[in-house]
Amino acid sequence: MAGRVYATPEQLTAWTGQPAPQDAERLLTRASEDVDDALLTALYAVDSLGMPTDPAIVSTLADAVCAQVEYQLAAGDDGTGAAGKWGSVAIGPVSLGDRRDAPQAAGDVDLAPRAHRALTRAGLLPGVIW
Repeated sequence: MAGRVYATPEQLTAWTGQPAPQDAERLLTRASEDVDDALLTALYAVDSLGMPTDPAIVSTLADAVCAQVEYQLAAGDDGTGAAGKWGSVAIGPVSLGDRRDAPQAAGDVDLAPRAHRALTRAGLLPGVIW
């Protein structure tokens, strides 16, 4: 079953100001999965396909997904999460350096800072619970 995809290649182009990459649909699908993983405890109205119905939430999720793709492209990641894990690497005699893969969101997702802020502003990520 295909997952929910919250942004289009056209929205990605508008967000980045650059033409969408050839594999934009795949990147947007993976970024949507990342956003979904970060939102496991979020509450918002959805339709029968699980898509948000509130226009503000629709817009926020599209922005977050575009920010996630932008972040991954800037980090040299192809959406798999494999890129950018170490600050420096040497082969012989082995030296790895500092790790760069500290998760930033719920669900152990390396969420783009701009995506995190958009989701937090919309009240979709947990804040302080009283």
